[in-house]
Parts: sequence; C-alpha cells; structure tokens
Amino acid sequence: MRFLPLLLLLLNACSKQDTISDFTSDGCSLFPDSSVILKQEWSDCCFQHDLAYWKGGTAEERLQADKALRDCVLKKTGNKELAELMYQGVRLGGSPYFYNWYRWGYGWSYERKYAPLTDEEQEQVRQKLEKYYASDREEDCDC
Repeated sequence: MRFLPLLLLLLNACSKQDTISDFTSDGCSLFPDSSVILKQEWSDCCFQHDLAYWKGGTAEERLQADKALRDCVLKKTGNKELAELMYQGVRLGGSPYFYNWYRWGYGWSYERKYAPLTDEEQEQVRQKLEKYYASDREEDCDC
C-alpha cells in the first residue's frame, strides 16, 4: 500500500502527452538562404522544409521532405550540385537522434524520434500553424 502513490506517479508520468512547441523557422539552418552573387533565392524551399521538420513524423515522411527540398532548390536555381549538396546536408544532419535545434521533429521533445503523428498530435499541429499564420511572422524567419 505504501507504494501505491509512487506507482500512480509513475503511471501519470508515462502517460503524459507531449505538446508541440510553437512553429519557428530559421530559414536554411547552417546554410545560406540565397546567393548574393547569382541573385538566386531558395529560402522559401527551406521554410517549407522547416514546416515538415518541425512537425516530424515517420522516416519515410522525412525522406519525402528532404527530396522536396532538393527538388524545390533545383527548380528555383537550376543548380543540380547545389540542390544535391543541400539534400545530402539535411540527410546527414537532420536526424531525430541528434540533439540539435534543426533535427527531424524539432517541435517536439528530444525523446520523440520517428513516429507517425496521432490524430491528437495532428490537431496540435493544425492549431499551432493556425496561430502562426494569424500572427506577425517576420521575426521568426530571417529568410
């Protein structure tokens, strides 16, 4: 009987649902947002990529987000080498197993790795994005 409060505390801690943080974007994390010399910009590709990385999901969803970044940069610039460099960079550095601010699923706690979003989590994402788009977003992204 003495252990009942401890057991209830542990069960409550294990069942606590994770909450996604507000969406933020830093543009092309650790990479330029544009080329001053060539007058090309690809920051909106990185913004869309940040949306996918913030909410996270499965390994397949990450792969699709990374391919979409590559394809967007290629379409914007016509530069296959640049697009491939950015793709390889996010494939190498964006793992949810790295403790950094630009990892896959960065809107969630570090404990979350690859996992499909539940209906409740999808609703959190929807609400946070609604809040984000209703606010003045200029301060969130330097892109």
